[in-house]
Amino acid sequence: MHGFPSGTVNASKIGADLPELADRIATTMGWQAVCPFMRGCGTSEGDFSLAGWVSDVRAAVSYAERSFPDSPIWIVGFGTGGAVGLMAAADSSSVHGAAVLATPADFDDWANRPDQLIVHSRKVNVIKDPQFPRDRKGWRNELQTLSTVHAARKFSDRPLLVIHGSEDELVPTLDARAVADAHAGADLRIINGAGHQLRHDPRALAMLLGWLDRHSQL
Repeated sequence: MHGFPSGTVNASKIGADLPELADRIATTMGWQAVCPFMRGCGTSEGDFSLAGWVSDVRAAVSYAERSFPDSPIWIVGFGTGGAVGLMAAADSSSVHGAAVLATPADFDDWANRPDQLIVHSRKVNVIKDPQFPRDRKGWRNELQTLSTVHAARKFSDRPLLVIHGSEDELVPTLDARAVADAHAGADLRIINGAGHQLRHDPRALAMLLGWLDRHSQL
């Protein structure tokens, strides 16, 4: 799962390189890989809401269940994609394990400045409808109540990998430690000198593939 669009990568471009990573995982692991685009991103319709993105991941999990009924499901997400991926995984017994990279522990900063987030979301085109969100209070409440830390705690009976860059300019390393601590058994990896864009860090990808390989054999 891709992250949230930024000023340099808008909603139409976010996650455009993730199908390449999905192909690499499929080839290396001998797995099937699904690369969903959340509502408002890529060619997906709709407008951003945190709960909506969680629902999108649940839909992807349901698709994988139908398409590959005898296969365990693993979720991998970057940034906000890691957060909503873990939230969906925590409520699904079909998900065997998860990996989150450069993922925030919560969305309190967004919830404290909802109007700024809406302006930014329109700027990067992840919100296209000028009337959205019609229920601003409910939209903001999702940002306050949905938490990666809470999801990690619910997911504590299954394997979790947390990867973070020591020089992440958007999400502090404290967030990674909070998620790992909430899980209590997570494999936490802090990559020295790495920033937020771990998709392009070969060390992060090597850790991810190695971890998936080891845990899939258990």
